[in-house]
Amino acid sequence: MQDERVLRDGRNEAGEGAARRRTFEVVFMSDTPAGKVFDLILIVVIFASVIVVMLDSVESIGRKHQALLDAAEWGFTFLFTIEYLTRLWCVRRARIYARGFYGTVDLLSVLPTYLELLLTGSGALLVIRVLRLLRLFRILKLTRYVGAADTLVVALRQSRRKILVFLFAVLTLVTVFGTLMYLIEGQEHGYTSIPRGVYWAIVTLTTVGYGDITPVTTVGQVISSVVMIMGYGIIAVPTGIYAAELRDIAIQRRSRIVCPECAKSGHEDHAKFCNKCGANLRPEESAESV
Repeated sequence: MQDERVLRDGRNEAGEGAARRRTFEVVFMSDTPAGKVFDLILIVVIFASVIVVMLDSVESIGRKHQALLDAAEWGFTFLFTIEYLTRLWCVRRARIYARGFYGTVDLLSVLPTYLELLLTGSGALLVIRVLRLLRLFRILKLTRYVGAADTLVVALRQSRRKILVFLFAVLTLVTVFGTLMYLIEGQEHGYTSIPRGVYWAIVTLTTVGYGDITPVTTVGQVISSVVMIMGYGIIAVPTGIYAAELRDIAIQRRSRIVCPECAKSGHEDHAKFCNKCGANLRPEESAESV
């Protein structure tokens, strides 16, 4: 009797494991036929939900079709909630996925609508408006379907130190030039403080040129010309840093292997274990070898 119950429980667990694997292939593996259909449907739903949020912000449309927009919003929220819970269910290490970038985006796509139910009264109106704007972050859900998204993120992460050093150098330059203009031009020409001068230096160095503050003295105009010429060269620096990282990553092309434990993608073709959670990326090969 006990053996039969153990055998039945084992079959149930095996069936549940197979269902989770099939669901994982549909939800996370975009190279399968079912996965492509799932991704296409989800992309359409994401675009439709973002359009609904935008239309809700138009006063004339919102006043006339508020009930329809609210119903559509709750419908989208329900679909995204099912999707989020499904992803957590089919991933073996749900906590790792929930704390990751895509897990956070999935949660933000449904959380604002539910939080509106808890906020009542006129004092919460501003918070509700912010929550409604947060729904637009659903557009970030599309990043998982852009093949080059992972490459762009990795390149930005690898070049962040060089870019931070560059930004520190730019900050030093605008501080020096802003202080000089404050001393040379003075308050009578609009440079009422050093921060005001730094603001002028930033606008000039980035070649924006609002024109709300302009140098009048000859020395000030010479310094302004130098800052403008420097701006053209400085703008190209972070672009070159980022492009170099993109080139290096393109040389080391990565595949679309997805970890069955935490759903981390972008592993190398020969990788056997996930570089995030350490799980086995090829459990089938391990089973065959045994």
